[in-house]
Amino acid sequence: MVKIMKSLVIAEKPSVGRDIARVLGCKKSGNGFLEGTDYIVTWALGHLVELSDPESYGEQWKTWNMETLPMLPEKLEIQVIKKTGKQYQAVKTQMYRKDVGLIIIATDAGREGELVARWIIKKAGVHKPMKRLWISSVTDQAIRQGFHHLKDAKEYQNLYEAAVARAEADWLVGLNATRALTVKHNAQLSCGRVQTPTLAMIAKRESQIKEFQPKSYYGLKVKGAGIFWSWKSKDNSPAVFSEEKIRQVQEKAVGSTGTVEEIKRKQQKSYAPQLYDLTSLQQDANRMFGFSAKQTLDSMQRLYERYKVVTYPRTDSRYLTQDIVDTLPERVKACRGGSYGNICSRLLKSPIKGNKSFVDDKKVSDHHAIIPTEQGIRLNELEYSERKIYELVVSRFLAALLPPCEYQQTEVTVLLDGERFAAKGRIMQRAGWQEIRKIQEDSGILSEDEDAEESFGEEKMELAGELPEFTKGQKILFQEGKITEGRTKPPLPFTEATLLAAMENPVKYMESSDKELKKTLGETGGLGTVATRADIIEKLFHSFMIEKKDKYIHLTSKGRQVLELAPSGLTSPELTARWEQQLADIAKGKSRKKDFEAEIRAYTVDIVGDIAASSKTYRHDNLTGKKCPECGKLLLEVNHKNGRMLVCQDRECGYRKTLSRTTNARCPQCHKKMELVGEGENQRFTCVCGYREKLSAFEKRKKESGRGVSKKDVSNYMNKMKQEAKEPVNNAFADALAKIKL
Repeated sequence: MVKIMKSLVIAEKPSVGRDIARVLGCKKSGNGFLEGTDYIVTWALGHLVELSDPESYGEQWKTWNMETLPMLPEKLEIQVIKKTGKQYQAVKTQMYRKDVGLIIIATDAGREGELVARWIIKKAGVHKPMKRLWISSVTDQAIRQGFHHLKDAKEYQNLYEAAVARAEADWLVGLNATRALTVKHNAQLSCGRVQTPTLAMIAKRESQIKEFQPKSYYGLKVKGAGIFWSWKSKDNSPAVFSEEKIRQVQEKAVGSTGTVEEIKRKQQKSYAPQLYDLTSLQQDANRMFGFSAKQTLDSMQRLYERYKVVTYPRTDSRYLTQDIVDTLPERVKACRGGSYGNICSRLLKSPIKGNKSFVDDKKVSDHHAIIPTEQGIRLNELEYSERKIYELVVSRFLAALLPPCEYQQTEVTVLLDGERFAAKGRIMQRAGWQEIRKIQEDSGILSEDEDAEESFGEEKMELAGELPEFTKGQKILFQEGKITEGRTKPPLPFTEATLLAAMENPVKYMESSDKELKKTLGETGGLGTVATRADIIEKLFHSFMIEKKDKYIHLTSKGRQVLELAPSGLTSPELTARWEQQLADIAKGKSRKKDFEAEIRAYTVDIVGDIAASSKTYRHDNLTGKKCPECGKLLLEVNHKNGRMLVCQDRECGYRKTLSRTTNARCPQCHKKMELVGEGENQRFTCVCGYREKLSAFEKRKKESGRGVSKKDVSNYMNKMKQEAKEPVNNAFADALAKIKL
């Protein structure tokens, strides 16, 4: 009797594993796996294996000393992550089953997903044939198609080599630089190739704001033939810095007659914005709803894994591949349940086609743009943030399928004694994709973008309506004129949305003039990846190097000092550009991992030497008079993302205590968000306007008003605060690793 061999499928997370198991008919439940006739499905919990801690290499690195740096193990080893060790053993057991003849890697299709599975297989020491499942969504249809087109795992060997090279480089540079800074200055300081340049960009923006010198500029509007005309300079600017010049023009124009010199009529088209990748989605979610980058990614992950209503979120592409086009009608049908139901119904009445504005195989790397799947959902099943994010994805997807907005634009130019005046009008002929924008405006989620940089003399007058009929040579009497005045404005501080944009395209923050390097940084997606930028920003908040005031991000004293103390090479995006250039070549098989590693090791020696030889010092300027209850040293008062807390200055202690937390509760006097301070029965809300109210009184007032905060809401909120208080902040090694997700 011939024994039937089975295939073992390794998914990245339990939710995805269960979806794959259902499609493959694996119904028998086991310890960390599901089994069917032909397949066994098991799963990781993200990474189950990681690079080994420095302490595991010997006694010399169990304590933090400058004398034992740099840490350069001859070969970097991997270890099982303790807290998920049980699941690792479950996966390993299934791999060693005698009836398993094939391993199918079904982790996320990308560089990091490849690493998740390969390290598990390597640590277990299993040598069995391997295949690769490469899909962009986890709908039943996508899973079935993926299993019909499994790839040979050897095709992704170079991708794995690049992933290992990235992880090892971050270990060598990040841990050595962090440990060197920490022991040199006896303070919890960390740096890395992504987080430190990100800090530097914030510092540069703050410097630009501080050094900015505002200047007044002037424009002129004159009235004639029943409409207003804007003066234009010779270079077509609507303003000049000289008030004297604009007054001369005013004196010349008012009461004088000009001649219509030119009438331009153009048929214009406005095309829908590109489909979302993760970064552009995070930017819009922050701008429209105030969601952090991490909050948006977490919501997207749930929409992808739990509800299966969106495609793979961690993508840097804004295009679709041709094979997706046939599925577009089904995806539109799945979107009919919300605000855009009428638009969906109208789209489905005609054939839905893809065009080059959003379909281009050459512009898709690992994954296509984020779009809805063919699976619908009742929107009331989603949490607030999930629904808002899902509706953003749907709106952008439908906008791409709608025709362009079409309008006729007319511009009339009048010449008066060498001075030019212009008036514009616009007649809407077909709204097209702007219907989506109108729905968003009506719902209140679209407003003027405060984060946009204002250009000099920018005209605020909206072009609307039809201009009166004019003929060339017609005389226009200018009866009155009004001088307009403005002031040039500095760039705004970063929000999470604009910081994400800067991380994605940090070229202007590079010191180097190397065009090839700048091109590489642009092509490889800038600092970090779409999957890690949110974590980097969160890490900077949690290590108290940045803080938030209103919606704007600012450096703390600690952040500024870290930039002063860190090796200069780690403060610029250039290092990432060089790394990504080399990693891309490794992934393509154009260069070797061992050559890249040799370069990284030499660089590590240099940066540790620079830190050790530095004469610079670090000082705590936020010391309080309160002593740590665990070690007796003075506590530091720090601002974190959502409030204030006390933390121990001793990097090995790790004590922390929440002082206050910014809440969504609004002050009844000034309507600003209030802080919750105190403990137990003494908890109270406070506001910057001076308003004070006990938590118990607040709950009573809300209950009586009929808009009460439920006990469950308060309980969840307090549990969240307690959990935050338990998280280690000042443990230098824990923070440094984190797990050095750069």
